Amino acid sequence: MKMTSIGLQHTRRIVLTLVVAFMVACSWFAPLESAANLQVDAGLKRALISFATARGFNAVISVAQGTQVAFEPGGVGVNLAPGQVLDPINDLVEKFSNLALAASVAFGIEKVLISIGANWLVSLILTVVAATWAFIFLRQRTSPPWLTRILMVFLMIRFVMPVVFIGSGILFQQFMAADYQTSQRAIDTVSGQLDKLNVPAAVAPEDQGILDRIKGWASQQTNDFKARFINLKQSVEHVIDHIIKLMVIFLLQALLLPLLLLWILWGLAKGVFEIPLQAYRFAERTKVGEK
Repeated sequence: MKMTSIGLQHTRRIVLTLVVAFMVACSWFAPLESAANLQVDAGLKRALISFATARGFNAVISVAQGTQVAFEPGGVGVNLAPGQVLDPINDLVEKFSNLALAASVAFGIEKVLISIGANWLVSLILTVVAATWAFIFLRQRTSPPWLTRILMVFLMIRFVMPVVFIGSGILFQQFMAADYQTSQRAIDTVSGQLDKLNVPAAVAPEDQGILDRIKGWASQQTNDFKARFINLKQSVEHVIDHIIKLMVIFLLQALLLPLLLLWILWGLAKGVFEIPLQAYRFAERTKVGEK
């Protein structure tokens, strides 16, 4: 039983060493960077498009808020401002534009991190650290925890960032792409509707009497104003849901999903390298007991 356990540990050490050697060899190539950059570039493009849309939508809202509809039934002037219904959404659009800009910056940082991990100097340091670790690990059956942790850190720098960003992009395509496209189109549509808010109403002929002009205003202008006001309110209420969806999508893809995947991969790495760390601690306790 003891011989079987020793043989199993020896096999694990060899397999772990071969895995590390394979990853070191791959570090001198770029098997993941191209795919990671494609995902990050796509996310950056989406964030910039949404930022431009949000800024344009904000400008349209500002114009619509100042829009006044003037009626003159019987020569009596009446000014109404239906655009004031947009007040509650104005702050939300501002926050959305700021979030889209922050997501653009986050995707830019991700591109820099991918470039840093792919630098030849990182691969060189990883090769030296891995060779030292493997020499000590195979010869003494243990390796110092500090050396193991350094190896883990450089493996994470070299490989984890591309894996995280590829995984984040795949999750976006599977679960969020359809919602993003629908919400983006909805905002564009509502923005076009707001542009039509201050379309001038038809002017009654001058030869009509006062009574006819009042009747015409009551039957046409009022109904038209109510219809436009109701459509405006419904459009605003509808677009709020889509703005919130886009905010959630950018928070997930640019921040939360990368952090979650990074935490999971770090946990897996710790689990894989926990065996040599435990062996080192056991060897140290054995030496102390013998003394």
